[in-house]
Amino acid sequence: MSGISQNGLIDSLTGFPQFRAVLWNQNRSIVDLGTLGGNSSQGFAVNSRRQVVGVALNATPENPDFAAFMTFVPAATQARAFLWQNGSMRDLGTLGGNDAVAGVVNERGQVVGHSFTNTTANDTTGIPTVHPFVWSNGTMRDVGSLGGTLSVPGSFNFNFGNGGRVLNDFGEVAGTSTLGGDEVWHAFFWSNGTMIDLGTLGGSTSDKTEITNKGQVIGRARVSDTPFVRHAFLWESGQMTDLGAVAPCTRSTAVSINCANQIVGSLGACTDNENDPTYFSAFYTEKGKPMVDLNTLITPLGDMHLVDGWSINNRGEIVALGLLPDGSERVVLLVPILPGR
Repeated sequence: MSGISQNGLIDSLTGFPQFRAVLWNQNRSIVDLGTLGGNSSQGFAVNSRRQVVGVALNATPENPDFAAFMTFVPAATQARAFLWQNGSMRDLGTLGGNDAVAGVVNERGQVVGHSFTNTTANDTTGIPTVHPFVWSNGTMRDVGSLGGTLSVPGSFNFNFGNGGRVLNDFGEVAGTSTLGGDEVWHAFFWSNGTMIDLGTLGGSTSDKTEITNKGQVIGRARVSDTPFVRHAFLWESGQMTDLGAVAPCTRSTAVSINCANQIVGSLGACTDNENDPTYFSAFYTEKGKPMVDLNTLITPLGDMHLVDGWSINNRGEIVALGLLPDGSERVVLLVPILPGR
């Protein structure tokens, strides 16, 4: 398991606490992975070969707005994508700019992340052009964009470690890119040098949340801009399928899919009041079957309201976010009830 930990020190350049990328190893101890010469680092993913990827600061001064885009914490030196293995941290380089971040590593040791391609800020985004990359065997490959200046693995709304799978075991990538002009964005699928625009469900935008080893992509897409209606989708074999929503909710986002094509995610705009505890709900669906509110499948129901479905594994076990009547949140594990039990 990889992540981050404070070390009790303050970054003298930013006045913000220092962080270190860490690995929780098989000995149940935390290993400090270090930095690339700067004051902080973050680990985002680890594979079964104990290869860790993330972002680490070096000692070269950088525009804080540019560096912070890659690190998600204040930074005043360059942020670089790293691969750590066997006690050594390696700088993976960039696509031409000064900064990059590595977010996922698969079992083949392939790494996906995103990087600036130059050092000039764009008027539309305030930062240099960003493209995803795939790093393999010492070579960083530019995944490209759909014509805009902002293209990333995954979704604009899900940071590494807080979203679905963006790289499968065959080196295929799914993500989100702005189109020319940077006013709208679409989900994409990339394989062997070819990027496919997944389109929308009728509205102007879509974004990706997860890819499978079958080349399936899930996410959300607008059905219409006015009124604002957004639905979860499943894309496979060149076709985007609208997964719908559960009335009275008008919005849905697919977050996780397993090998049996069981999908979980979240519903939104379920009431007229955004402060209503039931404004959001978790959902469950199977391929070819109607979407249902996950709360209706719980036995016994209890007083917990599930507001978001986070993950479903190949055994059908679901991790979700629950809300208690007093407003406190709980992480919930749902286990399928097998026939005969």
